[in-house]
Amino acid sequence: MRYFLSAGEASGDVHASHLIAAIKRHDKEAEFEFLGGDLMASAAGKEPVIHYRHMAYMGFSEVLRHLREILGNFGTAKRALTRFNPDALVLVDYPSFNLKLAEYARKHNIAVYYFIVPKVWAWKEWRVKALRRNVKKLLSILPFEVAYFRWHNVDVEYVGNPSVEEVDSRLSLMEPLTVFRTRHNLDDRPILAIVPGSRKGEIRNNLPVMEGVARLHPKLQAVVAAAPGIDADFYSGYTSLPVINSSTLELMHAAEVALVTSGTATLECALAGTPQVACYRANGKKLSYNIMRRIIKLDYVTLPNLIADQKVIPEMLVHQCTVENVNAELEKLLPGKEGRAQQLHGYEIVREKLGTEHAADNAARILCRSLLGHD
Repeated sequence: MRYFLSAGEASGDVHASHLIAAIKRHDKEAEFEFLGGDLMASAAGKEPVIHYRHMAYMGFSEVLRHLREILGNFGTAKRALTRFNPDALVLVDYPSFNLKLAEYARKHNIAVYYFIVPKVWAWKEWRVKALRRNVKKLLSILPFEVAYFRWHNVDVEYVGNPSVEEVDSRLSLMEPLTVFRTRHNLDDRPILAIVPGSRKGEIRNNLPVMEGVARLHPKLQAVVAAAPGIDADFYSGYTSLPVINSSTLELMHAAEVALVTSGTATLECALAGTPQVACYRANGKKLSYNIMRRIIKLDYVTLPNLIADQKVIPEMLVHQCTVENVNAELEKLLPGKEGRAQQLHGYEIVREKLGTEHAADNAARILCRSLLGHD
């Protein structure tokens, strides 16, 4: 069968490449066309129609600057989709582009599947109508999404979470702590991992607070995890702490405790078994927080808490994200403190709910069965 995949950013390229490899195992005659990156190209054995480097624009000003290219990309994608005429269009995250492509595909009688579903339960809930109208089946990587989408009459299956397999695989290959310290010129003090985000705006807002907390703990060695694609010189404008590259998971695993900007890293930190405080400092004060709470109609915003459906890690958001408040939560997680044991127990609940399923392989199996009419 013929599969057209669309992934518009680096993380989607990773997950989609695993999915392509899994589809090949289930469908020996599979043919591929795709929007994506180098990992997908390696898995499929061909180049993308459009590389995600020309698609991954975020923020109003950046989108406006590249509007002509973005519109051109959509036209190119539609023509490629029509020309290839696949049995299935498989979308991977990136909803602003992919939901439009889904509508086009449905109108041309192409079955649409969504792997790594838009977080409509958090914001832009109106998008659930587009999913119900245009997508044949959702392949979810978050267990709590199943009840939500079924309540909205959208066909969905939980396939497992790729982070579990990926983190466990990487943890099994990690070097001893002594080697990690030597490689990064660290001393023998317990490590406080600082993970200030993957975008410059997040780093700019969160790193000063995180460093302020670190200065209150001279017996801990604070180390900053640099995000891929952001030059180390950028960090020097906001911190004098040591910065290491391409080792975020290793750093969190080696740490006694961590300060982590809200996002996927909070889940990876939980799977690595390191107690953490989630931080998200944004421009604006309490008004921004109140607006956010009106838009995001959830009790929690971090993945460990959402998955466990209870407070596992403290969430210090917007005006709450101050040195004093974050430090008060960090103190509860130091060795010997009751909060540390409670959080580690919460991590066990997160792992139990995520399960041990192989997400890409399950998604490929369900996809192939569905296309053959066996679901």
